[in-house]
Amino acid sequence: MTPALVADAVGIADRLTALRRAIHAEPEVGLHTPRTRDKIRAALAHLPLDWREGPSTTGLVATLKGGASGEGRSVLLRGDMDALPMPEETGLHFASTIPGVMHACGHDAHVAMLAGAAELLCARASELGGEVRFMFQPGEEGYHGARFMLDDGLLGGLGGVPLPDAAFALHVMPNAPHGLIGGRTGALLASADQIGILVTGRGGHASMPHATLDPMPVACDIVPALQAMVTRKFSVFDPVVVTIARIECGTAHNVIADTARLTGTMRSLSAESRARLREDVRQLAAGIAAAHGLSAEVTIQEGFPVTVCDERAVALGESVAHDLFGPAGFQRLRDPIMGAEDFAYVLEKVPGAMFFLGVSHEGDDWQHCCGIHSTKMRVDESTMPMGAAFLAGLAERFLAGGFDGSPSTRA
Repeated sequence: MTPALVADAVGIADRLTALRRAIHAEPEVGLHTPRTRDKIRAALAHLPLDWREGPSTTGLVATLKGGASGEGRSVLLRGDMDALPMPEETGLHFASTIPGVMHACGHDAHVAMLAGAAELLCARASELGGEVRFMFQPGEEGYHGARFMLDDGLLGGLGGVPLPDAAFALHVMPNAPHGLIGGRTGALLASADQIGILVTGRGGHASMPHATLDPMPVACDIVPALQAMVTRKFSVFDPVVVTIARIECGTAHNVIADTARLTGTMRSLSAESRARLREDVRQLAAGIAAAHGLSAEVTIQEGFPVTVCDERAVALGESVAHDLFGPAGFQRLRDPIMGAEDFAYVLEKVPGAMFFLGVSHEGDDWQHCCGIHSTKMRVDESTMPMGAAFLAGLAERFLAGGFDGSPSTRA
């Protein structure tokens, strides 16, 4: 691998920026993102790629067959392409033209960088001993898009097509140092489940609470009890987070309601703690409600699993970053992040890793930049060629030597 990869990526920076801005201006939410899909197909129409799509989503997989002898390995590179249902307040001239929808998580940049990696690798196709699958995925923001694409067989595993041998993804971070790539072995991101607790009592006049079974104080008791449970039943070395973000109860100042509803999120860094947490929350809510003569029903909407990165894949990414950007180009992250990612579904089936790319503007106080999911989140577009080169470098390095540097032995 040579610095030529970075130079070539810089050479297509204008194309990456144009694609990113076109997607940013017309963001789409959920599993069906047809305008974004069409922009991707048009931007890469000149490349020798085989395309597959659907049926459950507008997700795309473009496959590049290397020209070197033998079948070789296969590697997956992923970029998500959906936006968030929120307003944009960046003031950019290419800001969202769709009211109430914004690319506030950087997926527009993810698409542009993956498209750039496709350009770079197609230019080197004759040297690649294997195949690269470019996964353009909708529905990451809570819609399980990766799982749908797996179930549809777009990534392999069905119809006699094997799953790839490795999988990689890159996620931008606006509040991280400019151009720095980060990663870690093991749990990188948490699982995420949505929790609902319905406390049911008996309403009545607010002046006579003794004649009612008031659900409000019970709901209020449950919230701090959940925090005590987290600190007393779960190890600090396998942490969980329970946040109740919303309580709904009552309609007037002098009415005690029949029910109170709590809504929140549960995060964990292991499958074991995730399973325990679900049962412990049910037991705690029901017990507190019963102590007051009320009932509590807990519903859990299953979200993404833990994002677990393979040590070999992280080491490969560190090596690629050092080769491309120097020793200071990569940082091993000490701690996981309690956010969640549906690339976890891919990593449950295929060894690989997700990495982060700092996209704060050079010289900015990155610790105080607006983070992802902010209405004011911005991306320094000069970092996108770095991301494209890094993704392409991951594919090149893996196809050439796998995780351990050895030639492919696949028939």
